[in-house]
Amino acid sequence: MIDEFAKGYLHDSLRWVRESLLSKVKGLSEYDVRRPLTHTGTNLLGLLKHLTITEARYLGEIFDRPYADPLPNFTDPGYANRDHLWVTEHESRAQILTNYRRACEHADATIDALPIDARATVPWWPRPDVMLFNVMVHVLTESNRHAGHADILREQLDGTTNNDPDTDWTTHRAQIEQAARAADTSR
Repeated sequence: MIDEFAKGYLHDSLRWVRESLLSKVKGLSEYDVRRPLTHTGTNLLGLLKHLTITEARYLGEIFDRPYADPLPNFTDPGYANRDHLWVTEHESRAQILTNYRRACEHADATIDALPIDARATVPWWPRPDVMLFNVMVHVLTESNRHAGHADILREQLDGTTNNDPDTDWTTHRAQIEQAARAADTSR
């Protein structure tokens, strides 16, 4: 049996990861929050834009609690996920952050209003008949996945991590490099 304890636990975890994601854009320039940092163009604001859709769709629309703003349609023949993972020059950081917070508030209202075993359908999933529990796990997993991306992107930009601030990262990295070279028998 899935109970209210599980619901509260998942919800608290989701709130925590959201705050972690929001912290990744603090103190960075407009260029740094938008610039492509991987071969595929992954960037910090793009991750938040993508997760805005995730929160609004899965913890809103799926449970017949429509989000106020229009969402891209996954079944539209022109839909491409990559188009919603970056931010144009006309979209402000404030707008992206406001939209993300609003989608999270909408999702929170859904979570608060429904029992953990509330039923819904996610037509594009292999097993489309779900409960709020399944969807919360999905959104939490998706958010954690992208929080990991955000951790790496932020570290790549300015060295900021959530890890132990007293660690000498230069020495630590050198130790890892030495072990990798020693294990490489092809050299």
